[in-house]
Amino acid sequence: MIGRLCRVPLASCLAILLVLAPVSPVLAQQQTSSAPPAQAQPQAPGRTIQVSNQDYTHGKRLFPHIFAPYVPTPVPGPVLVNSPNLEQMIKDGKLSISLQEAIDLALQNNLDITIQRYTPWLAEANILRTLSGGASGGTIPALGNIPAQNFDPQVTSTFSLDSRSIPVNNPITAGVGGSAAVGTFSTLGTHAAIGDLTYSQGFHTGTAFSATFNNTRTSTTSTAGFFDPVVQSNFIFVGSQQLLNGFGLLANEHFIRIAKLNKNIADQTFQQQVITSITAVANAYWELVFARGNVDVAKQEIELANKTYSDNKKQVDVGTLAPLEIVQAEAQVATANQALIVAQTTVLQDQLTLLNLISKDPNSPALRDVEIIPTDTANEAPPEVEKIPLGDLVKEAITKRPDVLQSSIALKGDDINVRATKNALLPVLTLSGEYATEGLAGNRTPICTPTPCTPAPPIVTGLASSLGDMFTGVYPEYNAQLSLTIPIRNRAAQANNVTALLNERQDEARYRQIVNNAAIDVHNAQIILEQARVTLAAASQTRDLDQQTLDAEQKKYQVGASTLFNIVSATTSRLPMPRPARLPRTL
Repeated sequence: MIGRLCRVPLASCLAILLVLAPVSPVLAQQQTSSAPPAQAQPQAPGRTIQVSNQDYTHGKRLFPHIFAPYVPTPVPGPVLVNSPNLEQMIKDGKLSISLQEAIDLALQNNLDITIQRYTPWLAEANILRTLSGGASGGTIPALGNIPAQNFDPQVTSTFSLDSRSIPVNNPITAGVGGSAAVGTFSTLGTHAAIGDLTYSQGFHTGTAFSATFNNTRTSTTSTAGFFDPVVQSNFIFVGSQQLLNGFGLLANEHFIRIAKLNKNIADQTFQQQVITSITAVANAYWELVFARGNVDVAKQEIELANKTYSDNKKQVDVGTLAPLEIVQAEAQVATANQALIVAQTTVLQDQLTLLNLISKDPNSPALRDVEIIPTDTANEAPPEVEKIPLGDLVKEAITKRPDVLQSSIALKGDDINVRATKNALLPVLTLSGEYATEGLAGNRTPICTPTPCTPAPPIVTGLASSLGDMFTGVYPEYNAQLSLTIPIRNRAAQANNVTALLNERQDEARYRQIVNNAAIDVHNAQIILEQARVTLAAASQTRDLDQQTLDAEQKKYQVGASTLFNIVSATTSRLPMPRPARLPRTL
């Protein structure tokens, strides 16, 4: 029995290889690694994690569905029931499962993975917000106060109708004449129709412009106007360019760049969760194997204790053994029964732990009373990966470990913040220009001179004449402006710049620490694997020697030169089983 059970250390090593093997979670925007493998190594089959086909980085476009950007984006709800294949694997209340099958079920059902899967999607939504000109959120904060730009085009329109009847205190100046009856007010009536349209947009270079097209038609009862009704149109184009603070692509794209780095960190965080979950499944699987083996050991101990009690009782009955030996044998039986109860309870607890890792609902009717039977044993030694050169293993860990990659991405974000906050130290200098044209038209009655005379027909013009004057530039307007804003003492910008530099220095030291920890973890894992092989060889040799001792005691017992107690002692020395070492979560 001990020959099979002492192979647990190598079983743990085999589980470590499964964790180190490339697990391929299909993220929303997964990047492919270009680093070549150090050496050809035995690898487990690639596994995938099903995710939504929705890419939240890109918003909905106007065409061909013009109303699409104005309706909520559908987000599928999480699947909170077990995958069908889990219940299909149950036969007669028993779930026979290998370690690889347990890992595959965890990738489909583990709730930690399900929760962490939303992290990259949230990062994609953050990218979408920054693409419109909004601020970034996430693991890496974006520092620097840059003049805001709205990268999404914006159209503003105003259409209004206005009608008023105004009492006039001085009808002469109001142009309504003085014919009102005594004791009453003269009344001024006005009607206005307004149609305005404005288009504005900002650009990644720090440039912004707006174009405004205004049209107004008014009529009044006053006789003082030249036109009645009157149509007035104007066009105003305003452009601006930041020359210091907010100039260039980096200053205006630093939110976008930081958001994309946060997306990469979210991908690595998700991958780290997958590795952590796989490690937990492997540990729980081998814990269950160990616990079930302990049950077998406890049952054998009960059989041996019962046999000892039965033989001692016979000898006491015939008077060849002291009655005290019966009490000791009964105590041995009780101790063995207690050990069996503890071992069986441990099996139930380890089984529940594993079930919780590979299912979304361990309390479903199909799983409530299921018995998990591991099919993998520790009989097969893993490949000797510890003989691969340490330098190659460390290099591969640095290029693949999520914590190292996250630290490297954080350094890139620090560099962006340092350059952005350096630009934000500058005053705000804005160069802007304006060009406007205007048109005026309406109905006009020519003045009849000299009197008496025949009135001329009214001159009728309208929107077409007003637009013609506007587009031909009959009444142009030009304006240029240079605006300078100097923050006195500039302490907020200085604080942001110093914070960015301090974060960069801190992350540089943290990156070196994480790389060193990765190298130590790899070296320790290599030592543990080598030690496990030596321990297995020693345990196998010890088992063979114990078997020879047991055989010798049995031969002595057959010729009356030994006792049953010696045989029991030699047998139980072969039964204890060391608990397997748990897998480190950092690998």
